Amino acid sequence: MRLARLNVVSACILLGTAWLLLSAVPVNASEEAASNLADIVPFKAQYRLETRNWPSATITHTLSQEGQHWLSDMRFSLAIVSGQEYSRFSVGEDAVRSLLFSSSYSLLGVGDSYRLTDSDIAALDRQAALVDLSRRAGHETCTQSAPCDLDFVDHRGRDEHLQYYATPGTHIVNVPAGEFEVRQVILTDIEKPDRHLEINFHPDWPGLIVSAEYQKEGRRQTRIRLTQFNP
Repeated sequence: MRLARLNVVSACILLGTAWLLLSAVPVNASEEAASNLADIVPFKAQYRLETRNWPSATITHTLSQEGQHWLSDMRFSLAIVSGQEYSRFSVGEDAVRSLLFSSSYSLLGVGDSYRLTDSDIAALDRQAALVDLSRRAGHETCTQSAPCDLDFVDHRGRDEHLQYYATPGTHIVNVPAGEFEVRQVILTDIEKPDRHLEINFHPDWPGLIVSAEYQKEGRRQTRIRLTQFNP
């Protein structure tokens, strides 16, 4: 997902999960940092999505284990638009590997769907990358002046590139679901320096977003906040 190409679906699935949701084999990661990565554990969460010129919506996010693989699923629905993304991936000691990615949406009854297998995904799909990014954030030497590179594929399998860094330490964020300690990550598109995505991840639950905000020219375009969390 390139931040400059946000559409209704990518915005509603957390800016494309949107990202988010993103890749995540940071070039600055060290073997020592990899050994300190948090274990991935299942959870179910809900987020409130607020996008300019659109009514608010609820995003349901489920991370579950199926045998030796993991499944990340995000979905939402409004009166005129709905969407879903899910990723099946495996987790090694220091790496996440995408196995399958599916994305679909419908707007006023008209939509499309996409499906990628591991042979279509050179790096990571954006759902698996969301988990990996949150797991690694704060464990590399990524800074604002020397950010880490993120390489991933979008829902069509096209290569994308972002940069990111984690702000020092952790801080507290209050959202409808309560008060949480978070690790903040800033993502930028080097071709669009006036835009950035700020994500507050829970440091102990890889993939769990406490809050996120996308800004363009200093103005908030989209925001999500955690409203329910069930470990």
